[in-house]
Amino acid sequence: MLQKYRALLGATGLAFALAQPAFGAEKAEVLHWWTTEAQSKAVKVFADAFNAAGGEWVDNAIVNGDVAKPTGINRIVGGNPPTVMMMNAGKQFGELADQGLLNNLDDVAAADNWKKSLPADVLEAVSRDGHIYAVPVNLQTPNWLWYNKALFDKFQVQEPKTWEEFFAAADKFKAGGIIALAFGAQPWQQHQLFNGVLAGAGGRDLYLAVFRDKDPDATKTPEFKRVAETYAKIRDYTDPGTPNRSFNEAASMLITGKAAMHIMGDWEKGEFTAAGWVAGKDYGCVLGLGQQNFLMDSNVFIIPKGRSESAAKAQALMAKVMLDRDVQVKFNNLKGSMPVRNDVDTSGLDACSKIGLEVIKDPSKQLAGPDWLAGADMLNSLADVVVEYWATPSETPDQFAAKYAAVLSEFQE
Repeated sequence: MLQKYRALLGATGLAFALAQPAFGAEKAEVLHWWTTEAQSKAVKVFADAFNAAGGEWVDNAIVNGDVAKPTGINRIVGGNPPTVMMMNAGKQFGELADQGLLNNLDDVAAADNWKKSLPADVLEAVSRDGHIYAVPVNLQTPNWLWYNKALFDKFQVQEPKTWEEFFAAADKFKAGGIIALAFGAQPWQQHQLFNGVLAGAGGRDLYLAVFRDKDPDATKTPEFKRVAETYAKIRDYTDPGTPNRSFNEAASMLITGKAAMHIMGDWEKGEFTAAGWVAGKDYGCVLGLGQQNFLMDSNVFIIPKGRSESAAKAQALMAKVMLDRDVQVKFNNLKGSMPVRNDVDTSGLDACSKIGLEVIKDPSKQLAGPDWLAGADMLNSLADVVVEYWATPSETPDQFAAKYAAVLSEFQE
């Protein structure tokens, strides 16, 4: 395996010059926030493959992306960067690239023909001014509805496809003394849920008017009011234990039968797999209530500057390893997401991933994720408004819309 990766690296022009007879253990400090049991098993696939290829993986796992991201960014800006750092595709790392703090991966991408093996939208989401600055490792969407099949059978509830059907199902569970929706009231979860409602209850045009066009007038439409009302109504089907509950704790509520449903990204499947649950048997899945939209998202690893030549070699090796076909399949099967490469064997994917693969083939169902369309400052400001709305039952949809519009006005280009 080591010879395989040396040969690949030698074909690139990233000035990594691996002509020496021995690679040595190229250390790579990897900063990420994959810390649950399932996520840890998945990231170990990368670590084992990197070590087997001649590197030395130094794990720096930080609980909660809201903590990990600013920690890593501060280190990059301060001149003490990790070798590679996890991010999300899109505009999150744009300022770092603009300030010249990231290495580009153009030579690696050209040598490995990323244009052929990766979706064009993903390549665009990891690029800045024509240069590629991150390694995408998966495809995922945050707007899945997961449900406990045993509870659905017990209460004779049909799988919901729309928000109206969701609330009808939730009423049955609530009346039967079951928590209808497991939920964690952490800011990132609250904002993610709202964005899913925006796409599913509001529709494609409204979603793009908000995130792409930053149009404050979009909040004055009947569609936006329906979104605000739907989001507020969801709160009535959660339990008092929502504050600061992690997503994996909410997943556990489904596994133990304490709750019937949970709305979360593909990574939820990793928790189910770790618990021995099987898609289609123990749990069911619905992609994008209302519109069946796939909100394009991808975990990526950026390559900071400011390290030694040895670190640069490790960075190049990391890019090769993470996009290896076999590594892609094994990692994503454990993570719960889909391989980002379009040339891998998908026959072994679970039933829910296969649903996602079918949906994503339809361009009309694809929507760029918020991170792909808007900068972090705008998204954080919108999240603050959404969090306050959830925490303030007395706030009306119109009051919420006015606050949301004010943020869009501030960032309108």
